[in-house]
Amino acid sequence: MKLTMKANAKLNLMLDILSTLPNGYHELFMVMQSVDLADEVTVALTDGDKITLTCSDPHLPTDERNLAYKAAVAFFEHFDLPQQGLSIHIEKHIPQAAGLAGGSADAAAVLRALFVLFQKTPDVRTIAALGAKIGSDVPFCALGGLMLAQHTGTLLSFLPALPIGTFVLVTPEHPVSTAAAYAAFDTAGRVRHPDRRGMLESILNGDADGVCARVNNVFEQFIDVPERVQIKAVMRAHGAKASCMSGSGPTVFGVFETDEAAQAAAEALKREFQNVFVCRAAEQGIEII
Repeated sequence: MKLTMKANAKLNLMLDILSTLPNGYHELFMVMQSVDLADEVTVALTDGDKITLTCSDPHLPTDERNLAYKAAVAFFEHFDLPQQGLSIHIEKHIPQAAGLAGGSADAAAVLRALFVLFQKTPDVRTIAALGAKIGSDVPFCALGGLMLAQHTGTLLSFLPALPIGTFVLVTPEHPVSTAAAYAAFDTAGRVRHPDRRGMLESILNGDADGVCARVNNVFEQFIDVPERVQIKAVMRAHGAKASCMSGSGPTVFGVFETDEAAQAAAEALKREFQNVFVCRAAEQGIEII
């Protein structure tokens, strides 16, 4: 038996870092949205007890370093099950190290597939707790939609869906290390924080314009992505209601009121950049294909 899952990427409509915790992690405030740019993850039961992982991207590890592999091991350990033979294949469409949680989405897809294959009830608490053992973005990716993520990113609250528009994503050939991004925050000194309360009030009031006015990412203050200024300028010229970096970058996204405006911006950006995507908000993080 096998399942193929659609593993949706995430965007940070807001990312704020409140403090550095005693354990070295960071206290976060993030408004995250699933989008339908997605990897396809196929999980099949096999004979024996070996987990094998293959990937369309030859640059990604296919052993225990891969979050999808870790997710399978964590599932068996959590439910105290003997390790079952698995074949996992990841067809990559989400750029790597791009601030879009592609690896976390793949891990979340493996978890959700295993819940189905082993007939376990995928309750929110179990998924969140299990995902947090693998990576801080995994619980969100397993649930998805529009959510508020706090503490280290694993304290999640559902938010009402918002018809915010169409997204254009551009991922420059300029990977950013998440660890280096947080280290830059730790030495940055004064940080300008976004309007967190205003963002939540706008979401709860269904005010898409208010949300767009408050889209913000504190990493932009101290992470240098040279192409960011150019990308944002093109997006603004084509009517973007907001543009911002997602996660620790380097992906920059724009929010557009119409599909036509989004497509026009994407065509202009494709003249300079290879990785340009047009996508829409997704109601779930993981979907069965």
